[in-house]
Amino acid sequence: MLLNQRILLIIAGGIAAYKSLELIRRLRERGCTVRCVLTRAGSQFVTPLSVASLSEDKAYSDLFSLTDESEMGHIRLSREADLIVVAPATANILAKMASGMADDLASTALLATDKPVLVAPGMNVEMWNNPATLRNVACLKRDGVRFVGPDAGDLACGEVGVGRMAEVVDIIAAIETLLSGQGEAPLRGRRALVTAGATREPIDPVRYISNHSSGKQGYAIADALSRLGAHTILATAPTALDPPRGVEVIKVETADEMMAACRAALPVDVAILTAAVADWRVANRTSGKLKKTNQTPVLNLVENPDILATLSQSESNRPHLVVGFAAETENLVANATTKLARKGCDWLMANDVSGGSVFGKDDNIVHLITSGGSEAWPKLSKIEVAARLATRVAEYFVNVQAAE
Repeated sequence: MLLNQRILLIIAGGIAAYKSLELIRRLRERGCTVRCVLTRAGSQFVTPLSVASLSEDKAYSDLFSLTDESEMGHIRLSREADLIVVAPATANILAKMASGMADDLASTALLATDKPVLVAPGMNVEMWNNPATLRNVACLKRDGVRFVGPDAGDLACGEVGVGRMAEVVDIIAAIETLLSGQGEAPLRGRRALVTAGATREPIDPVRYISNHSSGKQGYAIADALSRLGAHTILATAPTALDPPRGVEVIKVETADEMMAACRAALPVDVAILTAAVADWRVANRTSGKLKKTNQTPVLNLVENPDILATLSQSESNRPHLVVGFAAETENLVANATTKLARKGCDWLMANDVSGGSVFGKDDNIVHLITSGGSEAWPKLSKIEVAARLATRVAEYFVNVQAAE
């Protein structure tokens, strides 16, 4: 996938810059052409000689070098690449990107590019969580900049938390995902349905039954499928998230409404059902607010429609590929494998939600369960989980077309 691709790698000034050397080597092994820009701070962590030796090209750093500008120039550097990667992306360079500054070669090349940009942040946990950084990240995401990481763990400063630059293998996976969406989008002409969020089952006009799902994973999947060219329909229960650009949104509240939205969306090529749909609804819901009395009210619960099983087992309009999600608290793979068979779906993404480690968080650890077995994925951001899953979906349909 990366053969003959041209990467412009910008190395900023963080301790994680040492990983950039491994990234260069792995990209070169895959047949990439890699040109590198070192910021002044970046050259304090890795040397221009090391970068040039591994990339087999000059390490560029000076915006005002007459020789460099006459031979290459910042415009050519930014325009001749298929993708620009910033790794590590420090708080400083993220701030420059968000504000449109262009005071050195790296920031000028980023401002002058017309190509996709992928950043791999790496910094102290407090710097990452600082409101200024969070604002800059949100701004860059709105502008279309893609992110991989940061990961959680031990940091070079001795603290523990989110801020570690993503591992090289995950950065390469993100590069592959982005480049696979260039040119002829692999899912162009396909229709995709994604469900997301936590449904709400009313008890009375004030109260409802729901769960902790934030919808982040579903929204990320809808965005990833759309970026690969699919006409994507997002049936979403209430969330605090902004819908992805270019995605058709259907807003629902209850499980019944979610089922109706899914039926209305058919036919689709792929359905990915991430929504945390309430298993039960209140049969004796009241039209007026329940008042507190000396007696505790009794709620009569009835089962909600099983959307995953209904779509999976449908004899008409069944999606070619149905992907479910399983939130488990124990016996993750065994329970998910049983659910796959019981529901009749094609794939199941299973995660362990015990201990509050998933709901509302930005990271996820999932297992992909199929009839062929289970595949454990490493801890990734939910955006990267979505990108990997969207790529798998694209590969599935490429294989389907090849077999026809």
